[in-house]
Amino acid sequence: MTEQHPNPDALLASLKQEEARAQRGRLKVFFGMCPGVGKTYAMLRAAHEELRENVDLVAGIVETHGRKETEALLKGLTVIPKRKVHYRDIQLEEMDLEAILARKPQLVLVDELAHTNAPGSIHPKRYQDVIELLDAGIDVYTTLNIQHVESRADTVREITGATVHETVPDTLLDLADQIELIDLTPEALKERLAEGKVYLGDKAAAAVKNFFQDTHLTALRELALRFTAERVERQLRSMRSTQVKKTVWRSGERMLVAVGASPFSTQLVRWTRRLAAAQGAPWIAAHIESSHQLSPADQTRLDKNMALARELGAELVVTHDEDVAAALVRLALHHNATQIVVGKPRGFSLMEMIRGNLVDRLIRLGGNIDIYVVPAESRSRQNAWRGIETIYSHPAEYGWAAGAMALVTLGAQLLPSEYYLATGLLYLLAIVFLPLRVGRWPVLLAAVIGALSWNFLFIPPRYTFAIGSIENAILFVTYFVVALVAGELTSRIRAQARHERRREERAVALFNLTRSLSEAENMDDAIFAALRQTDRLLGAKTALLLPALGDDKLVPHYAGSHVMDQRETGVAAWAFRHRRPAGRFTDTLPGSAGYYLPLVRENRSIGVLGVTVPADETLTLAQRDLLDAFARQLALSVEREHLREASEREKLLAESEKLHRVLLDSVSHELRTPLAVISSAFENLSELNDSKLRDSLVAEGRTASRRLNRLVGNLLDQTRLESGSLKPRFDWCDVSDLMNAALDGVRDALTNHPVDVSIPANLPPVRADFTLTEQALANLLLNAALHTPASTPIFVTAGLDLGGKRIFFMVADRGPGFPPEMKERLFKKFSRGDAARVGGLGLGLSIVRGFVVAQGGEIVVGDNPGGGAAFTIYLPHHATDPVPEE
Repeated sequence: MTEQHPNPDALLASLKQEEARAQRGRLKVFFGMCPGVGKTYAMLRAAHEELRENVDLVAGIVETHGRKETEALLKGLTVIPKRKVHYRDIQLEEMDLEAILARKPQLVLVDELAHTNAPGSIHPKRYQDVIELLDAGIDVYTTLNIQHVESRADTVREITGATVHETVPDTLLDLADQIELIDLTPEALKERLAEGKVYLGDKAAAAVKNFFQDTHLTALRELALRFTAERVERQLRSMRSTQVKKTVWRSGERMLVAVGASPFSTQLVRWTRRLAAAQGAPWIAAHIESSHQLSPADQTRLDKNMALARELGAELVVTHDEDVAAALVRLALHHNATQIVVGKPRGFSLMEMIRGNLVDRLIRLGGNIDIYVVPAESRSRQNAWRGIETIYSHPAEYGWAAGAMALVTLGAQLLPSEYYLATGLLYLLAIVFLPLRVGRWPVLLAAVIGALSWNFLFIPPRYTFAIGSIENAILFVTYFVVALVAGELTSRIRAQARHERRREERAVALFNLTRSLSEAENMDDAIFAALRQTDRLLGAKTALLLPALGDDKLVPHYAGSHVMDQRETGVAAWAFRHRRPAGRFTDTLPGSAGYYLPLVRENRSIGVLGVTVPADETLTLAQRDLLDAFARQLALSVEREHLREASEREKLLAESEKLHRVLLDSVSHELRTPLAVISSAFENLSELNDSKLRDSLVAEGRTASRRLNRLVGNLLDQTRLESGSLKPRFDWCDVSDLMNAALDGVRDALTNHPVDVSIPANLPPVRADFTLTEQALANLLLNAALHTPASTPIFVTAGLDLGGKRIFFMVADRGPGFPPEMKERLFKKFSRGDAARVGGLGLGLSIVRGFVVAQGGEIVVGDNPGGGAAFTIYLPHHATDPVPEE
């Protein structure tokens, strides 16, 4: 909505983009309207051309879909083997990103950019793989259809009726160095389909009846062509922005209409919209702000005219200049507008008599730009004499002008009468300095007063307006002209300086906002910095509303300085739903206290920025334009945070899916092993006559059933811990009974390990949950028996610690022990030691810790003196009441 000028923000962004482009790889996208147009074929042909230039390239993944001519082009290319991924008993093949990064070629071919990777991959989406390749400095050739572009997905669904689930964000395509459109007519594509070059058999017949209809293909082709044309147009405008623009390039028609506070501007906007629609051309509505302050009624009318232009599809531009014609031509050159539309002048003004009217000046300055002059309707005509409209200035300025002339007149009375030439110079000096304080028309008044005073009071003959000589007459006329010209030039320079100051303030504000957003460590800090800067800049109160996670309900951010009531929240919700400004200064709910701007990215709302100024103040178009820029920057920041959170969620889901598969495989294995032993024992038991072998099979079956029972018990215990349903039942327990019960429960596993039990005879009872404590000790004993060499001893001790406030149970072994870094993760779910034997789920120590913590205790792991590991359980201990004597 604003005129673009070189500013620190743009220069900094340009430098960052150039630096980033220099470091990352190049991206070329082979783009088409739908499958079968030949994107992969074109990519492979381009690859062979690069190969002839000795470029080191590999085929990361290329989907030939059985097309012989495509498969033939793969010959001679280095193909990276696909990575095997097992998912739900299905073996899938994906691009091996790690192998490509390790190989680090100059160029890699990656087919089907919008593809969704199999669960367990490094990235959920293939385009994220491409981003990582680009960041590694590797060039990428890839393929994409128009239906997979995020901003076009809804349009494609409306055309074809098919919902597209795999999309690529437009921001990635903005990174592309080149997009090559592979165009094919619908007739040629259907011929390829009939020849079996797109789909085969029944799939081809179904495609003809559904997606590959003539109307669908024609609409998709137009959509792809328009997308490519829009990109080319942006590139053209970017190229022009770096050059001195002396003329427009007629690569396409673009219209620029001048919009002001006049009622006639409404008619002018509608006329331009009709002409633009007839030509199929984009158009711009421009307003030129001058130093003249608009009245409230004019400001309201201007707002309505600009709002109408926005609703009719115009791009809004606001700039500052005293010379309307020069500003319009400058905007037309900047935006490459080939046509300027203005209203036909109504009557004349004093300045137009001197400098020429707007149309005449546009024709002189416009060069090869077409000028359209639209006459006003009769009901909108105004008085022919319009000069009086622009003479308005603040009364104080006229007072300053008259006072300055009076001061010079009084001072000149002190000079001798023959010094009247010096008096004229003093008047002229005052005229030169007055524009620094007052406007153009007070300066004109001062020039007239000065000329008449000088003539009447100082030029001979004095006290008369008659001039006695030709020299004095020429001097008087020259003075008057010089005074007018000097006052006009000084006023213009002052206005230009004021406009440049406004532009600088805008540039600095945007630069500070961009810097604050980039330096913020998280989204909350970025929002806080942006809202505080807006508060200071506009003297307003601000609020930012964001949709709640998983819901479109707007929630105010805590950094806002404006507390919103239910009515204001409803206005913000309307702006969010309709992606249009609402509230005060708009035609939608204008009675609201705040002005609400939606944060829009890729045709969807991601938040609302609200600004509330005092009731007796207003937001000018320039201020609203600055708010638009702020809203766009905030939208980028919020979108980046959303993308980061989505990426983390995708990674978490991938890790969860991977863990789920590992757990499922492990549980299946652990369940199958004892079940297989039990099943085999029962099958062979009836066929054996040898009692010894029969007893051996029974023992094996008994051992397997105990193992199965422990496995199921561990899974149930872990479920109880995670659900929070585990409630300890405290009672006084004898320590020796606890230890003996734990040893009895795992006696079979301890057969090959001598156990040394050391419990003081006078150890008092402990208040604990007998069952939970027994299971915790049993798990520690079983862990020591299973993961230490046979015949190594296991030591079990118990006692009081810390002056009798805690009781401890220690289980130590002579196994390999644990390195320090492993001790931190031993008690996590599914965690296993590096030297652990095959089998087991890694739940035992996690369950032990859960049982101990539930009783208010803790468990630690340390080193056993002489080698091995030592696990110590600490439980709170309270002295029992003495037993009364009988």
